Amino acid sequence: MVGSAMELADIIKLLPHRYPILLIDRVLELVPGERVVALKNVTANESFFQGHFPGYPVMPGVLIVEAMAQAGCVMMLSGVEDPGSKVPFFAGIDRCKFRRPVVPGDQLRLELEVLRQRGVSCKLQGKAMVGEELAAEAEIMAVLGERG
Repeated sequence: MVGSAMELADIIKLLPHRYPILLIDRVLELVPGERVVALKNVTANESFFQGHFPGYPVMPGVLIVEAMAQAGCVMMLSGVEDPGSKVPFFAGIDRCKFRRPVVPGDQLRLELEVLRQRGVSCKLQGKAMVGEELAAEAEIMAVLGERG
């Protein structure tokens, strides 16, 4: 899958996430074990905008980090022989910073690179961009568990 793009149907085959928590719409670039670039189109119809915040919709930071993590999990699962037998879990977040609000109409470009990978665990450096602006960044740890 080196350099492969993925549409939503392909992402759904790989990730266990579903609406309303599936937070990536497309993968633009994928190099298993190295890097992934994905998109999240932020629309006014997102369910979280009902309460965050009425009259001033802002995407919750935790969901921006979740979108980065999901993109990283696509990269991790794409390098596994039987991805349907695995489930990705958050294992940690370090150096997380939020730089600008993400609002309806924004498109998040999620860029992640592997810092370290050992067996079923992976540490990724993630950035969430809106255009040329950095919206958020974090180091994310993820682990692939057995689906049971």
